[in-house]
This record gives sequence, structure tokens and C-alpha cells, in this order.
Amino acid sequence: MSTVTFADIEAAAARIEGVAVKTPLLESPALNERLGCRVLIKPETLQRVGAFKFRGAYNRLVQLSAEERARGVVAFSSGNHAQGVALAAKLLGIPAEIIMPHDAPAKKVEATRGYGADVRIYNRYTEDRAAIAFEIASTRGSTIVPPYDDAHIVAGQGTVGLELMRQAEALGARPDCVITPLGGGGLLSGVALAVKHLSPGAAVVGVEPEGYDDVARSLRSGAFETNSPDARTLCDALQTPTPGKITFPILQRTVADVAVVTDAEVAQAMRVAFETLALVVEPGGCVGLAALLAGKIKPAHTITGLVLSGGNVDPGLYARVLTGEF
Repeated sequence: MSTVTFADIEAAAARIEGVAVKTPLLESPALNERLGCRVLIKPETLQRVGAFKFRGAYNRLVQLSAEERARGVVAFSSGNHAQGVALAAKLLGIPAEIIMPHDAPAKKVEATRGYGADVRIYNRYTEDRAAIAFEIASTRGSTIVPPYDDAHIVAGQGTVGLELMRQAEALGARPDCVITPLGGGGLLSGVALAVKHLSPGAAVVGVEPEGYDDVARSLRSGAFETNSPDARTLCDALQTPTPGKITFPILQRTVADVAVVTDAEVAQAMRVAFETLALVVEPGGCVGLAALLAGKIKPAHTITGLVLSGGNVDPGLYARVLTGEF
């Protein structure tokens, strides 16, 4: 499967039913007043493994044949996809090896190992994670489970948008804008497909961290842009090198805009999430809120859907953010 349809997202929702958490839709009067619009929050911080990534990982792995399961899976990730694949593999009895960068948060590495996966550390600035994965897969016959550039992964992540829109409808609300974090585009493309199918007039907006704005630049140029190897960001979960071959065409036809936020804006959003929403949100999971608070996305919409994509933040880093060191 190289394309993704709304039917694929519905099928993914059926597969993960009863396994993934159907996260709630929250609303904060204080945040609404601060932003001047109604914001419906989808906290994937409450998902299994603490991030939306479990949805796509389970949707991908549950479709493997018995023979493929026996040969195992290999994935590469800075943490949330790693944990999603590790837990899905554990639940399905599949051996898993995860390639993780040397500077991944220790909490994410420990959690991935805790789910039973083998972890191989690499240097994200000098080594090619995909090449390492292909080498392992070719030797063992394992299935590679990419973090975003896979149609089954996209369909699984799209269940976030499907749930958000149906939960909003149950409240008598129809979001006219939906915002998600943006790395490789697995979440945004899946959510955009679901949202645009259910509400064609709604605007879908992605948010990237400064220095990793490859999708924003690619959408402007119409070509695949890359990020500088010297780029650094607080948002470890969004450090992708370039848009995905599957996700980018979806984004081109469904996304209204992409905003870009700084580390300082992200840190401020993390503090607001803690103080106003009582939610622990990791840097990459908080970029949408950061864009709203910083005015990068103008709250001109009546109802805005906001995805907080993950909460796996290193405790030491989180303490420094809350005390204002960032």
C-alpha cells in the first residue's frame, strides 16, 4: 500500500480498538480566554507509551504474517516511535530491534528496552540510521517499520484526527482548524486525510521547530528540502531530515499552512501546559500550542482542534524548562 485513504484510517481504527487508548478531548476555559478562541485539546500524552506513535506502530505490526512476525522487526527512532514499536511487538510476540540516536532522552531509551526491544545506539550526526536498519533487515529478513514514511503508519496516526472530529461532533462542535506537530509528516498527513474527509472546509496546520522546517520550505519550493546537519532543537521528536515520499504529496494537497516555532516559544508552551492544563507535554508534542501562544497561528478560527502529541520528556530537562532556564 503506497497511498492512504479515509477507508484505511477507518480500518486502522478497527484494528487498534480496545488496544490503543481512545484519548479524551479536553477544553480549558482559561486557555480559551487567553487565546480568544475555543480550543479542543487531544492529549496523546495519555496514549500508551505516552505518545500517538503507538497507533501507527500497532496498525503496522498487527498486519504482519506469522512468518514475518517470526523474523522480527527493526525500526529507527529518537524515542516515541521506538517505544510504540517495542510495545506493539511485545503485545504481538514479535522480536524487535530499535536503532536510537546517542542523544535520545534516557527516559525514552530505558522505556524502549523496558518493553523488551533490543536497542542499538548510533550517532545521528555522523551515521545513517536507515542504512543501519537496512543492513540488519537484510541479514535477518526482518521487516523495517519506518517512523512515518509508511502507508500503514500514516493510517494508524490518522485515527487521532478521526477520533478528534467524532468527539467534537459529539460535543456539538465542528473544528474549522486542526493543528498538529510536524516532523516527517506521519501524524499531520494522517490527521489531514481524516479531517478533510469529515470536514472539507476545515484548515489543517502543521508546526515545525526552527532549524527543522524542511516541510515548510518544501511546500514553498515544491521540492524535497533538507535540514542542515548542524541544526539543533529542543524538540528531539521532530528532528527528521526531510519530508517523506508518502507523506509529502498528502501534505501538498491537504495542508493549509505550516508554522515554525523557536525553542524559547516551545519552552513557554510547556510551562503553560503544566500550569494551565496540568499536562506534562514534551517539547515536540507542544509545538502546536507554542504556535498559538506566540501568534504564529492567528486564533481567527471559531473552534480549533489541537493535538498534543507526546509527553515523554526527560525529567532533568523538564525541570529546567519549568524553572525558566530555557
